Amino acid sequence: MNRIIFLFILMTAFENSFAQNTTLVLEQYNRYRETSLSDRRFKHDDIEKLIKKREGGGVFKVKEEGKSAENRAIYSLEIGNGPIKLLLWSQMHGDEATATMALMDLFNFFDSHDEFDAFKKDLLSKVTLYFIPMLNPDGAARFQRRTAMDIDMNRDAVRLQSPESNILKNKRDQTNADFGFNLHDQRRLYSVGNTPHPATISFLSPAYNYAKETNEVRANSMKLIALLTRELQEYIPGNVAKYSDEFEPRAFGDNIQKWGTSLILIESGGYPGDRDKQYIRKMNFYSILRSFEVIASGEYKKENIANYDKIEFNDQQFVDVMIKNATVEQFGSSFKLDIAINQSEISYDEFRKYRLQGQIEDVGDLSVFYGYETFDASGLTAVPGKVKPGNYSLEELKKLNAIELIKEGYLYVMTDQKLTDDQRFKLNVVGSGKSIPAMNFKLGNQADFILLNGNKPVAAVMNGFIIDLTKPLSAEVYGHIY
Repeated sequence: MNRIIFLFILMTAFENSFAQNTTLVLEQYNRYRETSLSDRRFKHDDIEKLIKKREGGGVFKVKEEGKSAENRAIYSLEIGNGPIKLLLWSQMHGDEATATMALMDLFNFFDSHDEFDAFKKDLLSKVTLYFIPMLNPDGAARFQRRTAMDIDMNRDAVRLQSPESNILKNKRDQTNADFGFNLHDQRRLYSVGNTPHPATISFLSPAYNYAKETNEVRANSMKLIALLTRELQEYIPGNVAKYSDEFEPRAFGDNIQKWGTSLILIESGGYPGDRDKQYIRKMNFYSILRSFEVIASGEYKKENIANYDKIEFNDQQFVDVMIKNATVEQFGSSFKLDIAINQSEISYDEFRKYRLQGQIEDVGDLSVFYGYETFDASGLTAVPGKVKPGNYSLEELKKLNAIELIKEGYLYVMTDQKLTDDQRFKLNVVGSGKSIPAMNFKLGNQADFILLNGNKPVAAVMNGFIIDLTKPLSAEVYGHIY
């Protein structure tokens, strides 16, 4: 056999074996999923336990890289002995926790002994992996973007004012990594261009200057992103976008690219029915592991940069709830409105939990926007909900038949008992001494109204949740506590 043909067949078989392993590992994902992390609001203590249990285990090298401003330890984990060096960090912004969960899943994968052992051994002979999970533990404690010093760490790559920024810069310089993975979350309201597809995963190969030039370092990350974008279509078809590529001279991604490390930004956005981003976590797991494989094999080098350029940019075209074509009577007139509603997360229990609060985001002709949930209110009139007479105990509130009351036009009930953030009621509850704001469609107001067909309520919006009165009330629907 011709030697060139033989080498081509051998290389193709090697690359296909990687792709097959990726798919098989993903099929077994639940085996590796870190079950102690089931939502995004975990804290430093939760992660520290998962890291420290790997000390002395013989798989990972665990090192304390330094302390945060509030003296929380920041760790790195190292695995592999290959010549290609990859550096990954997550939760630079404290409330962007999806990738941290995925890294814990990956640690479980590498820690396991199973049918993928040969695959892991081969991979780790070609790459050395360095991880810094939860780079901003003080921000995570408050579930906020910024550090305890109120610094946006991703605007601190040059001045290095915060201790956390110095840890990342030092690790990048010590490893002189070939590739860097900057792992973030973006709002779930981003779309893939002007399409009805939410941007579930957004990639970026950041610019390293204002001219957005492409050198070999940036080209490598562009090629890798082009490959990942194509392969993710199997799992999230139409839901992969490109993050804005405007040069930001203070940002870590832009500077790390300039310093010679091929930088891949991964932003975890939104996906229907996945507010706590558990499926998106799985897509992070896939994207990161697949990146290791194609970097190790060199497969990404065959990609055409033109495919990166074809990826659509993010656009912010989504809202949580869209009410279309509702008739509204105000200021002595009757007119038609689209009503956009977003549900904000209101934190409690030391930021570990949240409840949703629905507020009006926009009104008017909103035909260019999309909702995770959409209700066509054509022919229906939006009117204020009524207050149910009487004063109810907490036990009585729990026993109320919410659907029947809403059918009578009621959205509010009264109580003189103390209310707490963790309580859930199927109607809006007004506590003692509290009043209900007048219902109108001004931006920022609470999203509560009845939708009438003639004089008959057929649907409602309560605390931003759509309630179809022809269906049972969802367990996830609950009112606002005033």
